[in-house]
Formats: sequence, C-alpha cells, structure tokens
Amino acid sequence: MKTAVKLAYVVPTKDRPDDLGKLLESIRRQTRVPDQLIIVDGSAPDVRHVVDRFADLPITYVREMPPSLARQRNAGMAALSDDITVAGYLDDDIVMEPDATEKMLEFWEDAATDVGGAAFSIINQPQIIRESVLKFFLMHGSKPGKVMPSGFAAFIPYVTKTIQTEWLYGGATIWRREVIEEINFDEWYDGYGYLEDLDYSYRVSRRWKLFVTGDARVWHFSGQKSLDKQYELGRQQTFNRIYFVRKMKTFSRLATAWALSGLVFMALLAFLRYRDRPRYRRIIGNLHGIVAALSGREKSFAGHWK
Repeated sequence: MKTAVKLAYVVPTKDRPDDLGKLLESIRRQTRVPDQLIIVDGSAPDVRHVVDRFADLPITYVREMPPSLARQRNAGMAALSDDITVAGYLDDDIVMEPDATEKMLEFWEDAATDVGGAAFSIINQPQIIRESVLKFFLMHGSKPGKVMPSGFAAFIPYVTKTIQTEWLYGGATIWRREVIEEINFDEWYDGYGYLEDLDYSYRVSRRWKLFVTGDARVWHFSGQKSLDKQYELGRQQTFNRIYFVRKMKTFSRLATAWALSGLVFMALLAFLRYRDRPRYRRIIGNLHGIVAALSGREKSFAGHWK
C-alpha cells in the first residue's frame, strides 16, 4: 500500500550563486516539484537575488550567519512546514536529473516504516584510487557504504540498483520526518564540517535502515578544495575523525590509529611525488589534528576549505 508523501529539500549554501542557480533550475525542471524548498543562506553577500529568480518554486528563504554547514542544516529543518513527511539536503552544487524527485517520492511511497533515510545515486561519483591501500589501512571496504571498525566508511559509488548501506553522504539524501525530529546534526562540526554527514547518518543507522536509490539520480559538480586551505582540511581530517570515534564508542581505537597512520602515509606519498606546498601543508594539518586530540583539546577546528 502506497503512503502519501510530501517532500521538502533543504539547501545550505555559501558563496556559490552560480551553482545555486543551476540547482534551482534543475528543480524547476522536475517532473514532480517538491512541496517545500528551503534555502539556508550563509553567503556574504547574500544570494537572495538568485532565489528571487525562482518565484515559481515553493521557496522558504532562511538567513543563517555565521556560516556553518551543520548549523545551516538544522536551521533549514527547523523551518519545515507541518505537513512535510520526508525532507533532506541538497548541496548547492548538485544538478538533478528531471525525474529524480519523482523517483525518490516513489521510493518513499513504498518504504517500510523502518526506513530512515535514502540517498540519490550520484552519477559522476569519482573513482577510488589506491583502493587496495585504502583497504589495507581499514579506510575502505569491499561492501559499499559499510562503516569500518576504524570509524572510516567505505565509499558509496554510483549505483543503478538500490542498495542498503550503513551511512549516507550529506548533500543528496532524504530523511523520514521522525528521524529529523529525533536527531539533529552535531553542531560541534564547525565550518565546512568534515564528517558531519557520517556522524549523522551512522547514528540514524543504529535504529533505521538506510538506502541509496538506484533510479533517483543526480550530478554533483563539487568544487575543488582550495589549495591555500589544505592545512585546515588536513587538521579536520584527523581531529574530526578522532572526535567521531570517541563519541560513538563503537569502534576499535587500535583500528582507528592504524587507519590514521594510513591517512598520513598516503598524504606523505602524495607529497613525495609532487613536492608542492599544499600537500606539505596537508600533512602538517593531519599531524596537528592528532596532536591536538591527544593533548585533550575538545573544541572543534573551524574552517571552510572549498
């Protein structure tokens, strides 16, 4: 028996008006338009001029400053209309296939009550490099979307058939209203919020089932990581991972230490190959994050590195 579903998208955005315009245009072209579209703007200057071009869409505009991805996600969900039954997040650099919303709604209309989240299948997911090395260091696994004993998660590739996973990426995923009301994004993850999506979805997976839908498809035109922000990225890679592992209390700290050593080792190999300053800064950031965690630091490191 099909369930009546009303869907909302929350779009956190920061300083990418062109990307946001492309996303909104792809939503305008959907065979089924969402019932609510919440833009959570952390841009300077704001992107209200972009939003105003799409007055035909059911947009709720929210201004959230200073920008922080986890906080913007929560602010968007706080603005949901009462009749929305499923809602989720789209990164501002997503472009949707014309029937993506329709296919996602079909999934939720047939979903059992124990399904908590479902992600769109990202057509242009990047290929994994050095897969055997990643597996050796427990940073990746053979089953897509499996969370490893190290607290690292196996990559989710583009799929054409629906699969069940233990985590979901944050920027193209829909959640049951019950999940949204019970679980918030952890605002400890400041700035870009490295691992905030793993943290959230893994907590959801302890109680509900998660899926990636093979026929609801989108494109992700992710911006390049800023070369002058590699230190900030490297620091978050290690410090945030240790925070996640300590918080969940379900992982092996020995396995985490092994995986972090693999992370630093691979960063070192990349530096030795290219001998450039950004890769050197990434390694220093990795080491600083580990030292900060071992020294007892509790406050997160902020930073936007895209």
